[in-house]
Amino acid sequence: MSNTSSTILETLVGMTCRLGEPERDLVILGDGNTSARIDAETFWVKASGAMMEKINADGFTQVRFAPILDILQRPPADDDDMKRLLSAARVDPTGRHPSIETVFHALALSECGANFVAHTHPIAVNSILCARHAREALLGHLFSETALYLGPEPIIIDYADPGLPIARSLLGKIRDYQQKWGQAPRIFYLLNHGMVALGQSAQEAENITAMAVKSARILLGTYAVGGPNFISEKDATRIINRPDEELRRKLANAM
Repeated sequence: MSNTSSTILETLVGMTCRLGEPERDLVILGDGNTSARIDAETFWVKASGAMMEKINADGFTQVRFAPILDILQRPPADDDDMKRLLSAARVDPTGRHPSIETVFHALALSECGANFVAHTHPIAVNSILCARHAREALLGHLFSETALYLGPEPIIIDYADPGLPIARSLLGKIRDYQQKWGQAPRIFYLLNHGMVALGQSAQEAENITAMAVKSARILLGTYAVGGPNFISEKDATRIINRPDEELRRKLANAM
């Protein structure tokens, strides 16, 4: 393992353990998964079934982008075939089996240019994602920091079978988003499932997760007194484009 790869893995392990802390209510048991880009050809991804709270370096597998992304073009015949294709993408054939969500991690790292990806199932966020009017509730900004840290808007997809179906739902939406906003998305919401934070750094992925949870808690509280009062799109765009606010975001994500 190269020094660079080892350093990235160490950072990924630390991020994953912090996201897995029980008191944060982000994941439970084998929930969630994380990943990090190593270089243009490979990335680390959490092994299937590994628990985030207590994970160490042995809980991750190094896989190649090319065969993972190829699965989108040549879908497997069945679940056994999918397992075989994921196994074949490992750099070390004796390494642990990669997460079933590895394909959407490959998309986030390649199509969106992220360096770290954090997929969690926060209780506060999922309380909204499992509601009938989730889309309506998630498409506005309640306060300026959500616009600053989460971006202009999230990508929201309907429930899909974990694994390849989620990735296939995301692909077109990612490209549409980039065309609309001229930038990569920072967050995916998967209805009836969970959220995915995309960061240039591990800290940014954690910050996005924390801000999404804060927003979800406040959003749920607004329904006790009449519902959300979103800030205007003009005000949200102003915050996103203010140089001092962007500097604040960059400093927070570099901590």
